[in-house]
Amino acid sequence: MNEVGILVDKDLHELVVEVRRVNDRLMIIKLVVGGFTLNIISAYAPQAGLDEEVKRRFWEDLDEMVCGILHTERLFIGGDINSHIEATSGEYYDVHGGFSFGDRNGVGTSVLDFARAFDLVIGNLSLPKKREHLVIFWSSVAETQIDYLLCRKSDRGLCTDCKVIPSENLSTLHRFLVMDLEITKRRRKREMYSQHRIKWGALTEAKVHELGFKLVTIGAWRSSGDASAMWTTTAQYIREVAREVLGVSKGYSGGHKGGW
Repeated sequence: MNEVGILVDKDLHELVVEVRRVNDRLMIIKLVVGGFTLNIISAYAPQAGLDEEVKRRFWEDLDEMVCGILHTERLFIGGDINSHIEATSGEYYDVHGGFSFGDRNGVGTSVLDFARAFDLVIGNLSLPKKREHLVIFWSSVAETQIDYLLCRKSDRGLCTDCKVIPSENLSTLHRFLVMDLEITKRRRKREMYSQHRIKWGALTEAKVHELGFKLVTIGAWRSSGDASAMWTTTAQYIREVAREVLGVSKGYSGGHKGGW
């Protein structure tokens, strides 16, 4: 059993809204961070020597997982893909940034085809790095790049860095691959008002006298009827005179910001 897993920082634990294990090679967690929904997939692809049916089933399961994620949600895929992608991007320039090394094998082509099909980009092939920050698996016999981190092309602006940490090992020969993401909290739009608003902030002592004079002149205080009707009529007169004396805004304001 391969048993993939995902570690979550304790400060993010409360933000996890879903955890789903598809099989021993694939699992996904969903988090809501800063108003955005993030889907993190951990994948462990079959090794080169395994049966072709096992490989086919892995890619079909991964395809199905990605198809089930809304396009409005963020998507990040990482894991041991057990493939080699050559240094040059060639016809895969849209998903491969050209920062790799070595020769491509059949599984490497599958990774590139998968990325292109779902409009993804391979993070650790997209930024210029020294060779020591590209090598995932190191031994006295060979140096290989077998782990990859993928995200949507529309989200690559969130990625500030993606590289191998040479000093940190998962095992004796297997090094850590890290992607740094910068996700800012989504701002709420201020409520907008389309109507013109009286500029009460322009009320000065001189304006108070002018308002009083105009209200007396037009007889605002001589309304008749019950108390409710009198108040409605008086308030209407006050607003009309205030618009004339103080002026009105152009509308579309974020709301009154002060008091008077």
